[in-house]
Amino acid sequence: MRPGQFHAMEHAGCYFERPPERLVLEGYRGWLAGFEIGSVTPWEVTRALYEELLGPAEGRRVVVELSHFIRTLRRCASCPLRSFPFNAHHVCRDECLALGLIAALQHDDEGAARICLSAIACPAVSADVAEAATCFADALAAARHYLLPIPQGAIEDVLSRSAVRRHTVH
Repeated sequence: MRPGQFHAMEHAGCYFERPPERLVLEGYRGWLAGFEIGSVTPWEVTRALYEELLGPAEGRRVVVELSHFIRTLRRCASCPLRSFPFNAHHVCRDECLALGLIAALQHDDEGAARICLSAIACPAVSADVAEAATCFADALAAARHYLLPIPQGAIEDVLSRSAVRRHTVH
């Protein structure tokens, strides 16, 4: 058993309760919700979560990178991003891809990052999304919050299961 494998199994029952994964998933959901409902309230809730888990200064710094990442992802207006509400116990395809992309960038998994990026971003904004995702992943790492690695096979499985139901990029 590899050292990282034990760590992943140790948290298998509470993956989305781990602070790094929670920051990415709830941050993604909160920022999208703010755009969808046209209110700053979800952004304020997200900022409060980041400040609670990272401290006020670090939380504000990382939320800036989250905001940049989500705004950049949203540039493909013909393919709206999908998400569940805060604290949902389900994860949709787009949420999996966002988590997979940030995890892959933090763990230098170029194959997984490429798959996530090509599935979540239109070719026209792909380079911008990669840059914004890298800045967000780096900001989380600077705050000592590393997502667990997500194997490329798991990402491919999510994509194959969703391919039947979805034919757009997002």
